[in-house]
Amino acid sequence: MNKLKALVDGQFIESKSDKFVESLSPLTGEVLVRVPCMLKNEIDRAVHSAHKAFLEYRDTPIMTRVRAMLQYQALLKENLEQLATILAKEQGKTLDDAKGDIVRGYEVVEFACSAPTLLMGETVENVSKGINTFSYKQALGVCAGITPFNFPGMIPLWMFPLAIVCGNAFILKPSELVPQTAMRLAELFLQCDVPKGILQVVHGQKEQVDMLLDHPLIKAYSFVGSPAVGAYIYSRASANLKRAQALVGAKNHMVIMPDADEEKAVNALIGSSMGAAGQRCMATSVVIFVGEAKKFIKTLLDRLKSVKPGAYNDPKAAYGPLISNEALERVKKIIESGIEEGATLALDGRGITIEGYPNGNWLGPCVFTNVNTNMQIYKKEIFAPVLCVLEVQTLNEAINIINTNEFGNGTSIFTNSLSASSLFVKEISVGQVGVNVPIPVPLPFFSFTGWKGSFYGDLHAYGKQAVTFYTETKTVTQRYFTNEKENIIFNFEEKHS
Repeated sequence: MNKLKALVDGQFIESKSDKFVESLSPLTGEVLVRVPCMLKNEIDRAVHSAHKAFLEYRDTPIMTRVRAMLQYQALLKENLEQLATILAKEQGKTLDDAKGDIVRGYEVVEFACSAPTLLMGETVENVSKGINTFSYKQALGVCAGITPFNFPGMIPLWMFPLAIVCGNAFILKPSELVPQTAMRLAELFLQCDVPKGILQVVHGQKEQVDMLLDHPLIKAYSFVGSPAVGAYIYSRASANLKRAQALVGAKNHMVIMPDADEEKAVNALIGSSMGAAGQRCMATSVVIFVGEAKKFIKTLLDRLKSVKPGAYNDPKAAYGPLISNEALERVKKIIESGIEEGATLALDGRGITIEGYPNGNWLGPCVFTNVNTNMQIYKKEIFAPVLCVLEVQTLNEAINIINTNEFGNGTSIFTNSLSASSLFVKEISVGQVGVNVPIPVPLPFFSFTGWKGSFYGDLHAYGKQAVTFYTETKTVTQRYFTNEKENIIFNFEEKHS
């Protein structure tokens, strides 16, 4: 059976561990690779190797580091098809979706090439008589990243290129469910002009994560994943007096106003709720129809009946399978709870079969109507192609529902009213807001700004009431469609603090 290797001290090694996790194909259930739960001495070796590399690398000229990122960006583009295929096979995404995963990742590498400007310090002459003050931005040391299964390419590329271009060394612990994409990213990175040991890739589960969190030589951690795991990682890292950030759960709402363009709103809702099988933290999992916009529900249900999952290489597939059979069973239990609590399962995607893949983790589109905010299907992050439909009479009611929700990752509104969109952007307590944009994920030079229970990290260290110490960032992406009556046609992005 194929055993996955780790990248330690510049070499791809086989772990001596006798404990393995099987990475299974979400299409067939077959074992793709056996992932080692690495030994403590192997993790320790990786950390010490990274620390040694950092001590030399931190004095590397900034333009040398940038040239390595330019090399890496070129390699990612050259190997896009191969990377997307590896990703699609192990994660289940359609090939186009897998390509998008990699493309959004190498956009971060391109952004990393801006490091010379971003790393500039500050200076003030004569802060006191005969005294000048300079500030410098200096590397921390060894940093570590723990990444999830849903974006095996993009999220690792959020982390290690930026850390390394700033002069740090990096240890990546990818999800044991989808480790092969990360290993191929590492192989390509070693082809660039970077020193041995500056990037390490280790494998395992909670025990190995704890080894990283408790290691005295690691200075900072970045995590993307579930709320429970994120809270644990942030708490343990903070208890060890380390820097940490954790981007975690979401329950993203789309508001559709009566004046919205029906075709564009429904198309956007289908893509944002069902794309990637709903397995993304920016997926729309709740739609709120305001007033007469409820007339769009029939169109939504009719359109979703023709939306089908399929294999990664099926050009007709709208999305792929769920990541695992365990995930599928968990979602089915949540669906049952919705029925038991009185919601109407207006579209039931359970029991769907895909020819040639009888063992795939398939779930067709599911839509609940008659949902209220006390139901588990509304409260929980389902992480599947399951959409909850709410109906209210006013925009203020919709805003109140969203602001009361514990999560604040992303939201959007579809309307042709400038006043409605302006009110929504101003009053909503969510970090990323779209106006006529279904998934308001910003490009790398904007902040990815989850609020409330969607983020644990330094920005929350003082508590929300200590407004004199910091402000939170809200990233707003707006697209206005043509309004024939008012002749409003404009398209812009703005960032509020």
